[in-house]
Amino acid sequence: MEALTRPLGKLGRATAGALSGMGYAAMLLVESLYLSMVGWRIGQPLRLRAVLEQMRQIGVDALPIVCLLAFTVGIMLGIQFVSALGEFGAQSQVVVAVAKSVTREFGALITAILVAGRSGSALAARIGSMTVSQEVDALAVIGIDPVRYLVAPALIAMLIMLPLLTVFADAVAIYGAALYSAPALDITPSAYMLQTMSLLDPGDLGQGIAKSAVFALLITLIGVSTGFSVVGGAEGVGRATTRAVVLSICWIIVADMIFSYFLNR
Repeated sequence: MEALTRPLGKLGRATAGALSGMGYAAMLLVESLYLSMVGWRIGQPLRLRAVLEQMRQIGVDALPIVCLLAFTVGIMLGIQFVSALGEFGAQSQVVVAVAKSVTREFGALITAILVAGRSGSALAARIGSMTVSQEVDALAVIGIDPVRYLVAPALIAMLIMLPLLTVFADAVAIYGAALYSAPALDITPSAYMLQTMSLLDPGDLGQGIAKSAVFALLITLIGVSTGFSVVGGAEGVGRATTRAVVLSICWIIVADMIFSYFLNR
């Protein structure tokens, strides 16, 4: 009997822990949005400087690596589509295939995974270090709401910058595909880009932006909730950082699958 109940007990505890974590993240989201909107009325105003600093760290500092990765992905898609569609004599469809796959799927997904590994881990490490050193408790003692001070600026900055990074990545990836695919299609890169613009509609770009907004929520909430729950000193901070990255990427992929299923039926 014990051999049967022990695995069930572990499963139950894991399920309860997962539900507790989701509830805690939802509470952080609600409190962050509340303090962002009406915090100034209760003496907890959202600092614009903190939001701008987070925007710089999350968005501006990530532009070089996003550009490099998006350019590489664009070239890769150009290579694959030219080769695959060429087997069926459908090379003329390379432009629309690249444009829609980048704007609907790859731009948002690649950017979110990159930001999760870069900024999501930084949030978990920063808040985890403050939790271990009792700085979070000190903030509460002196009358500063930790959620307003640590979570709300990061959440607002992520909701602004991740969609912008996604649009930037879309443009760079399509340009990278144009540089490779245009000679194979016997057109110029400029003509390739103009054809891409004529084939895309606002819904294609909107789908990627909507995904990136959801990804932004996931990355921020997983990072901060993991950071606040750190125990065990410096070793716990390391575990929390790893956990934040792994969970963020897993939830990003699951959310992307759900989006793709409902938006492309």
